[in-house]
Order: sequence, then structure tokens, then C-alpha cells
Amino acid sequence: MQELTRLIKEDMKPALGVTEPGAIAFAVAKARDYTEGEIEQVIVSLNSGMYKNAFTCGIPNSDEVGNLYAAALGAIAGDAQRGLEALWRITASDNEKAKEWVLQGKVEVQLSHIGSAISIKATVITEKDRCTVKIAGGHTDIHSIVKNETVIWKKDEDAANEAVALEDASICHFTLAEILHYIETVDGKEISFIREAFEMNMALLSEGLESEKTSFGPWLYRENGRKMISEDAQRTAQLFCGGAIEARVLGLSRPAMSITGSGAHGIIATLPLLAYQQVHKEQVDEVQVLRATALSFLVTMYIKEYSGKLSAFCGCGIAAGTGMACGLCFLQGGDLEKLTCVIRNMSSGITGMICDGGNQGCVMKGIVAVDAAFRAVDLAMEGISVEAVHGINGKTPEETMRNMGRIASPGMEKTEEVIVQIMQEK
Repeated sequence: MQELTRLIKEDMKPALGVTEPGAIAFAVAKARDYTEGEIEQVIVSLNSGMYKNAFTCGIPNSDEVGNLYAAALGAIAGDAQRGLEALWRITASDNEKAKEWVLQGKVEVQLSHIGSAISIKATVITEKDRCTVKIAGGHTDIHSIVKNETVIWKKDEDAANEAVALEDASICHFTLAEILHYIETVDGKEISFIREAFEMNMALLSEGLESEKTSFGPWLYRENGRKMISEDAQRTAQLFCGGAIEARVLGLSRPAMSITGSGAHGIIATLPLLAYQQVHKEQVDEVQVLRATALSFLVTMYIKEYSGKLSAFCGCGIAAGTGMACGLCFLQGGDLEKLTCVIRNMSSGITGMICDGGNQGCVMKGIVAVDAAFRAVDLAMEGISVEAVHGINGKTPEETMRNMGRIASPGMEKTEEVIVQIMQEK
């Protein structure tokens, strides 16, 4: 297996609902598993990115939203063995119990600090025990487990440092030219696993269109001539993308295939490309759309490597949107020069879009990203782009993507603080 294939395969993960509530529920459920007796208190401490992203997003199998309910349900019925799908088995009685706990003040969620690096500290206190699970780096990457003031598990620092070194030596050490060469030459069978992302994200879209909770998806369906696949690739892409994102942020019961730890990133990076292929089946075969999606994933991962996993920067629209735009360009026969133009156009057009949590606003951001991507590609295919000398564009596509990420971290740390402050004032 080639190195870039390995990076994609390791990054693709199913996520039920918005990733952050899933991570909160996972951490709490893990802490609960090490305790005995009646639960008296659940205390969760989050960095600003975690706190913000889960603030008003839907909880799977529940009509409730937000951090408190994610923590409560994680303690009541979370399945830590399912990772980000920890809330897969929530029942009506679990939801009623969660409401009681929140009203009673048994669940507390705190903002620990402003920062884009994932940080969760979940403590479950029972009549017999107290257990704290700390997560750092990734949504389910446990750093330590402490029970009754005794460390019962801690991540090996040498292994952690080795993992960081491996990550540092990953995607950002490739050039766009090298990535494109891989895309053009990799055996189609080697990347056939990407089909799972299409299948999972389309199943989520279907559930959203059938749900009484959704409004954007049904409207996009009507705009597409009441067809799942029309002759208009852009409108079909809007439907696929926006409908699936809405289903995800509302917490419907099917998972999304995430990339870089985000279901919305995974949706934006995949479904518009599938939509384009479905509309243009005579020109674009299945292997081509797999290659385009692999390119989309890798560009998304590249930008996110610099922006951080969670920040005030809408990685869904900007990073995944740029990845998806590169995939569209590839499907239209774009070469390295055209891809470079696409990246510059996207960088100049939508960098700076804020992230104000996982909510229906993500649908609007997805709509903007799809519009921007189709426009960026149309212009690039005519040789038109914002030149490297302007704005945050770099001399190379790698430098441009790096600069896009830098706008988020450290560039938007103060923005992050203001967004969280606005949320807390509501």
C-alpha cells in the first residue's frame, strides 16, 4: 500500500452526528466504565474548539442539543467501545433521564482554554469512585485515565512522540505535483475503500430527506427539479452536500464518513464529486471519481495540518471545499497548473469563513463552498486565477495551502474567543 493511500485510509472514520458530541460522550462513557455505584456528578472540561463545535449541535437519537446533553447521555448510556458512535443506542428513557440530570445540575461543562488542539477532560463521580479520562490530539486519543487519584493508564510518551514524528512526516512533506502523480497512477483497487464514504454519506442524505426535522435538504431537492440527480451538476452537488450536512448536524441516526475528524469535512470532500460523476456518467467513470476523491481528501488534510483540527476557521468550507474543488478540476481534465489556479481562487475567495459550531449554519457554509468550488474551477479551466502576488496566495500551491491554514492558527485565535463569548452570552 502506498504511503498516501495509508494516510487516507487511516483518516477515514465513521462518525455518528457531529464529531464533537460523539467525542464528549465517548470520554464520559469511558470514565463511567471505570466506576461503580450511582453517578452523582459529571464534569467535563473542553478547549474552545470542542466547546464551540458541540454547543448547539444535534445529539444522535435525541431531540436535545449541545455539550450538556452529550455528556449526560454519554454517562447514562454511552458505549465507549463504539468510539465516535458512542451514542448509537440511546433510548427515549435515556433522554428523559438526561433531562432530569441537566435540570438537577448533575452535569457541568466548563471551558478550559482558547485553543484549536483537541482537549477533553471528563470526570465521573459516583458514591464509590472518581475517574477522569483525558483526551488530547485526536477526538478519541486517550492521554490518561486516573481512578481515585491513581493513574491506571497513561499514554506512553515515547510512543506519543513517535506518533507526532510520524504525523510531522506525513502529508505536508508531499508536493502537489507528487500528490497528483499518485492520484493519476495509483491502482484503482487500492483506493476502492473510498466507495464506503460515498455509501455512508448518501445513506445519511437519504435519511435527512425523509426526516420531518430537516428543511434545507427538502428545499434543495425541490430546487433540483424534485430529482435526486438532475442534469445540473452544481444543483445536484448542492443537494447531496447540503442535505447530508443538515442530517448530520441535526443528529439523525446514521453516521457520516469523516475526514480529518469531521463528518462535514468528509461530506463536502466527497458528495459533490459523486454528484458530478452521476450527472456526467458518460464522461466520468467510477475509478475517476475515486481518484478525484482521494485528491480531495489529501488537499483537505494538507490545509488542516496547518489550521489545526478545531479553530475559528471553517475547515469544512475552506479546507474540504478546496479539496473538493481540486477533485472537480481533476474530473474535468485539469493538470497541475489548473489545480494551482483552483487553490489560489479558493484561497482568495473563502478563506476567513468562521466556524461557529456544528449547527444548521454548516449547511449554508456547505452551499457557499460548493458554489465557490464550481466557480473556482470554471475560472481555472479558462486559465483565470488570482495571481500569486496577491493576498495570502503563495509562490507555490503548497505555500498557499500553508497560508490558508495559518489564517486559522494562530491567526484567528482572538476570533475564536469572541465566538465563544457570544455563545455564552445567549
